[in-house]
Amino acid sequence: MRINLNNTYLYKILYTDTMKARLNITIEAPLLKEVKKIAAKKNISVSEMVEDYFEIITRPKRKLLTEILDKLPKVNIPENKKLSELYYEEKMKEYKNEQ
Repeated sequence: MRINLNNTYLYKILYTDTMKARLNITIEAPLLKEVKKIAAKKNISVSEMVEDYFEIITRPKRKLLTEILDKLPKVNIPENKKLSELYYEEKMKEYKNEQ
């Protein structure tokens, strides 16, 4: 039984508006035999396996956290100051401005 409901055949039929297209591929017979065994164990069709694979390889790449952090604006923090001190100083300024 497949756990990921977003990739199930029924989900795709009910919740996607895309039309299915036929694809013919040619692979070695022993390979096809092994693929059919794997598909049977997973209780899915070979077509579903191929479609799931295509979805994985065409999915947009996730950015690494370091790439995202590099794009953030740089903050000038004096080396002789602790972050906690700066935080509390800013909070005190905000508190004084509210009153």
